Amino acid sequence: MQSPGPLIVQSDMTILLDVHAPDAEQARESLGAFAALEKSPEHLHQYRISPLSLWNASAAGLNPDEVIQSLEKYSRYEIPRDVPFIIRDTMSRFGALVMRQASEKSGRGSDFLELHCRDEETRTRIISDEKLAKWLVPQGKVFLLRLVDRGTVKVELLKRGYPVKDEAPLLEGSALEIALKFEKPDGTRWVLRPYQEEAVNAFLGGNRPGYRYGVIVLPCGSGKTIVGMAAMAAVRKKTLIITTNIVAVHQWRNELLDKTNLEREQIGEYTGSAKEIKPVTIATYQILSWRPDKESDFPHFDLLRKQDWGLIICDEVHLLPAPVFRVVAEMQAVRRLGLTATLVREDGREGEVFSLIGPKRYDVPWKILEKKGFIAEAFCKEIRIPMDDATRLAYAVADRGKKLRIAAENPLKDDVVRFLLSHHKGESILIIGQYISQVTRYAALLGVPLITGITPDSRREELYGAFRRGEIKVLVTSKVANFAIDLPDASVAIQISGTFGSRQEEAQRLGRILRPKEQNSFFYSLVSRYSVEEEYADNRRKFLVEQGYRYSIEPWE
Repeated sequence: MQSPGPLIVQSDMTILLDVHAPDAEQARESLGAFAALEKSPEHLHQYRISPLSLWNASAAGLNPDEVIQSLEKYSRYEIPRDVPFIIRDTMSRFGALVMRQASEKSGRGSDFLELHCRDEETRTRIISDEKLAKWLVPQGKVFLLRLVDRGTVKVELLKRGYPVKDEAPLLEGSALEIALKFEKPDGTRWVLRPYQEEAVNAFLGGNRPGYRYGVIVLPCGSGKTIVGMAAMAAVRKKTLIITTNIVAVHQWRNELLDKTNLEREQIGEYTGSAKEIKPVTIATYQILSWRPDKESDFPHFDLLRKQDWGLIICDEVHLLPAPVFRVVAEMQAVRRLGLTATLVREDGREGEVFSLIGPKRYDVPWKILEKKGFIAEAFCKEIRIPMDDATRLAYAVADRGKKLRIAAENPLKDDVVRFLLSHHKGESILIIGQYISQVTRYAALLGVPLITGITPDSRREELYGAFRRGEIKVLVTSKVANFAIDLPDASVAIQISGTFGSRQEEAQRLGRILRPKEQNSFFYSLVSRYSVEEEYADNRRKFLVEQGYRYSIEPWE
């Protein structure tokens, strides 16, 4: 008797994967190419086929028949009749519009591109769209557009349900002799992990048209920086790296010096405190999106516009701020690599990341890397804590805006924090909170160092360094530690307050403890019972459960 297939395909375009069924791993690998993982609890994982996931599949070279055949091969039951039609119809839109270099016949030269329409119906829709007429000028059977409008047009067309297949050439950029150096100064050696090599190869795409731009999705602690450096070594061009803060800038610089043949004088820092432009320049999103006032232009955008870059790396691309979208829209002729642990954006702008940075080229589930020992096994626990009489009364009469703050700063959380510090004595512990007054009080209460947004960068690096070396065992931080911070020895994170149930934030905070280590990692969320904190915690809990993490809820007595 034939074993039942591991997939249950449903008419709402969701797919359930029975992880205990034969061929479950093969089916998971197949699904990852054209469906997005939404939930991965213990037994049934849920995927969704969306227009964006199908267009990502098309960009990777899959055709509708391959997607449908994969579903038929692994499906337990007959596929709903509408599903193949939706897949074919949606995927057919990728390639209906192709962007290419303007031909000599257009007489417009290299500053213009052509948008080719596969059929007359699509062409008619574009002509009749008054807003698109600002950028697209009909010329015979094609449309002409300015090179600087390349990204804007792609975003606007995606909003209308038409992804553009961008085959216009990329600029070469200035050459840079860069290679990975696999032996460290202390004599130890390191190697690229298999999934890191796969990620780089997926980005390069075998030098086919429409590749060398896109997004790599890997869990925190899995070595996304190394993937970025390996891409630099493969491309060997002048590179701009944009990341979240000065500490992350310095971490990129240190990793480049440690693992590549670059010299210090080849690496520039472009931040609020330094304005160096070198063959490899590392900047922050903040400096690029700064302007004197709301009416002024962004003065540092010229850093991107006027240099002969051959590669732009956007670290933590899910945080790409709106002003930087604008300049990336102008820089479509440059190779672009986005690195992130999650493509979830609370502002719903995943489509713009697809259009401006590029399609998702590589993704691997968190739990897969955990099983293989590449990231630490983590246990997530939510502790629900009662409020004392005074706090409960203040909470009851407060408006909703103040209720979260009162619940977050519940003084009975102090006892829980002390207990957890005692329970994990000797381990490296991060205490992370949303409110400055709260984290300041905890640092004083526990007699441990504190890092907030106003902590000077030199002091931050000093404290992070001491924490990595084990000289400091407990560190209190505000949300500045959410992003791009390398704390490889942290094994415990205690979240005393968070931001309105942000899934993005939860992924990043959990990531602080996922670097591989000998012991397991623990992630605690302290939540005031019978309060609005429970609602927000529930949203964050769902995200962690969807990623496959063990999550338990316990009352504090």
